[in-house]
Amino acid sequence: MGLSIGAYGLLALSGGRLFYTRQQELDRPSWLRSLHFTLGGILVFLVLLLLSIGIVGTLGEFGELGHSVHLPAGLTVVALTLASAWSATRISPERPWARKTHLTLNGILFVGFVVVTATGWSVVQKYL
Repeated sequence: MGLSIGAYGLLALSGGRLFYTRQQELDRPSWLRSLHFTLGGILVFLVLLLLSIGIVGTLGEFGELGHSVHLPAGLTVVALTLASAWSATRISPERPWARKTHLTLNGILFVGFVVVTATGWSVVQKYL
């Protein structure tokens, strides 16, 4: 989970830099957009990896899913991450809604990460 939050933080920094250079009409480094997309791909991978580990681990330990609020919180984070990645691929001058959608989803995703981290703590304590 820490790697996912770290990737999210790096995405926020690189995305903030992209936003700033766009607003100020400054030249941005040529590598910045590629870095942001690569970090986004890494975040998608990490979130899906956490989902699979959580499902396999929970089924192995408890034999069923859904014994805590962590499952819907985690599924929400997965959905928000995938929706954010999809909206990122739509960003262009012809689709001005895509950037706003991407930023909105990322703001909601922050809240999702907070909730999934808080609920995950109690789930991890059950394993220990």
